[in-house]
Amino acid sequence: MTAGPHDLMAAVAGPAPEVEVTKDMVRRGLIVAPVLIAVAAVIWGGDGAWSAAYGIGLVLLNFAVAAGIIAVTARISLQLMLAGILFGYLLRLGIIFLAVFTVRDASWISLPALGASIIVTHLGLLVWELKYTAMSLAHPGLKPTTRPAERGN
Repeated sequence: MTAGPHDLMAAVAGPAPEVEVTKDMVRRGLIVAPVLIAVAAVIWGGDGAWSAAYGIGLVLLNFAVAAGIIAVTARISLQLMLAGILFGYLLRLGIIFLAVFTVRDASWISLPALGASIIVTHLGLLVWELKYTAMSLAHPGLKPTTRPAERGN
């Protein structure tokens, strides 16, 4: 079956697995945040702790906004979702740049701690979430929590 020109104009019905996955990532990010902040405090002192907290907040907000853009635009049309993903990425990248640029000279900021926390949190949460994400179109989003034996199969 080939896709017609109007298929991209259709809205996506059903659950929003990106929101479910993002909530899980944010939850995990909040769990690991005290550890990352403590490590930054040991390495860079108090400024490192504040910088790590700021960086972690940026990352979690970035993930939440990305999922929100996809969830909202998918309900309208696939074309809008694709545009939202592309331009949303550019917009979110610009916002992170501006968020770092505006605090770069603040007395409480440690740029190495901020950069490290942004990179480690982004990559760490994405890799960590791979373990819990279903790689199947039959069950998108998070993997089911029950095993077949527990369901009576």
